[in-house]
Amino acid sequence: MSWHLFAVFFASTFFISATPGPNMLLAFQYGMNYGIKRTLWTLAGLSLGLFVLLLSTLLGLDVISRQSPWLLTIIKAVGAAYLIYLGISSWRDAGDGSLMSDAKELSAEVAADYAATDGVPSTPQPRSLSSAATRIAPSNKTLFRTGVWVSLSNPKAILFFAAFFPKFINFSAPLWPQYVLLTIGLFMSETIWQIVYTLGGKKLASWLDVGNRLAWLNRGCGVIFIIIAAALLAEVLNSFIA
Repeated sequence: MSWHLFAVFFASTFFISATPGPNMLLAFQYGMNYGIKRTLWTLAGLSLGLFVLLLSTLLGLDVISRQSPWLLTIIKAVGAAYLIYLGISSWRDAGDGSLMSDAKELSAEVAADYAATDGVPSTPQPRSLSSAATRIAPSNKTLFRTGVWVSLSNPKAILFFAAFFPKFINFSAPLWPQYVLLTIGLFMSETIWQIVYTLGGKKLASWLDVGNRLAWLNRGCGVIFIIIAAALLAEVLNSFIA
């Protein structure tokens, strides 16, 4: 992988990671509720869950590229269609909700799922974003486990990785050095934004919820999805022409 291609990959993932998805919303809410030091356990859980999803995707692509190259072409075509869908959805849905309301919804979902899976009434539940602290702080184990659960509960991440990564992988060159670079780039982007959401979540939410800033951030991601999809489709067409 050339450094130019890696730079394009990092810039794309860095911009996309800035959007308030489930991982960022959890870092945002827990940073406000439990403080920065305690939320580091949640960030560790989010990173572990992300690594499991990423490793599953890369192993799948590795097997397919070696045993069924034709299937890789199909994955690129389907992945391009999926990225176009994400791009259009991001553009159309850009004006819905706010960072605060989305975080509150995630808080309610996590609380409900933990109550259902744990079955322990005394399990600390996520509190509202307006509270500066909690009376009963969850254990470090619970914070870590919540991070892992929220990260792994988004199976769409595997579809996204499978659609997004092939554009930046040269399957005719050694794969694992490229996988390492892609993993490092993705984790750098995710970690930076998780820390930003944890440290300055309230200020960031106030800034993004002014006017159409959050909407344009989502629209920008939609444009990136469509550009990468177009590049993937160009590769698929070239493979048939060559």
